[in-house]
Amino acid sequence: MRLPAFPETKRNNFLQVTERCALDFRYSPDAGIPPFVRAQGLVMDGMVFLIGFTIMSLGSLAIYATGSKEPPSRHHTLLHASVPFIAATAYLAMAFGIGTLVKLDGSATYLARYLDWSVTTPILLAGLVLVAFHERGSTGEVGGYLTAIIVLDVLMIVTGLISSLAIVPVGKWVWYLWSCVAFAGVLYLLWVPLRARAFERGQALGSAYVKNVGFLTVIWFLYPIVFLVGPEGLKIVTDLTTVWAILIMDVVAKVVYAFYAANNVEKALRERGSGYEHDRVHA
Repeated sequence: MRLPAFPETKRNNFLQVTERCALDFRYSPDAGIPPFVRAQGLVMDGMVFLIGFTIMSLGSLAIYATGSKEPPSRHHTLLHASVPFIAATAYLAMAFGIGTLVKLDGSATYLARYLDWSVTTPILLAGLVLVAFHERGSTGEVGGYLTAIIVLDVLMIVTGLISSLAIVPVGKWVWYLWSCVAFAGVLYLLWVPLRARAFERGQALGSAYVKNVGFLTVIWFLYPIVFLVGPEGLKIVTDLTTVWAILIMDVVAKVVYAFYAANNVEKALRERGSGYEHDRVHA
C-alpha cells in the first residue's frame, strides 16, 4: 500500500517548527545567549569544578592527617574526612559534565551536586547526633533521632531537586516551600531535643554542640537563598556566580567546619578531664 504524499506546505511548516525548536534549545529565551557564549560558560564552570575537586581532595587528606585517631574522637575524624572526599567525587563528575542537565531556558541542574548533598549532609548530621549523645543513650533513642533527622534531610534535598527540574512555576515554588519545611524540621531537631540531650552530657559538651550546630545553621541557611536567586529559581544571578557561591559554601561547610568542630569537641573533652564523666542534668 502506497502512503499518501506529504503536502509541501505541511512539510515546510514542519521544518520551520523544527528549526524554531532547535533555536529555542540553543538560545536562552531570557537573555538570547548564543551557543559559543554558553560553551564558554560551561568551560568556566568546569574550571571552577576542578578547583573544587582539588580543594576537597586536599581538605579530606588534611582532616584525616591532623585529626585524632584515638577514641572517643576517632569516629569524628573518620566522618569528617569522608565528607570532602565524597564532595571531591561530585565536583570531578561535574567537571566532566556528568549528570549535568541543561534546560531549554539555559539553566543547568547538576545532579551530582544533589547526590553529594544527599550523602554528605546526613554524615554531618550523624556527627552532631553523636556529639549530642556522646556515646550514651539507648540504641533505640539514638537510632530514632538519626532516622528522623536523616529522612527529613534527604527529603529536603530531593524536593529541592524536584523544584529545580519543575517547569511549571507553581509546581517549582510548591516544591521549594516543601523543601524549606523539611529544612525547618531538621533545624527543630537540632536546636530543641538534641540540644537538650547534649547539655545532659555536661556543660562543656553542650557548649561545643551549640557552637557546631550554630556554624552549620548559618552556612546551610545560605543554600536556599542561593537557589532562590540563581538560575534554578528567580534567575537574578548567573550560573557561574551560583557555582562559585556554592563552592565557597561547600568548602566552609565541609572542610572549615571539620576543623572547627573537631577543635570544639576536643576542647570540651579536655575540660572534662578524661573525656568521660557521670551524667549531669542541667535545668
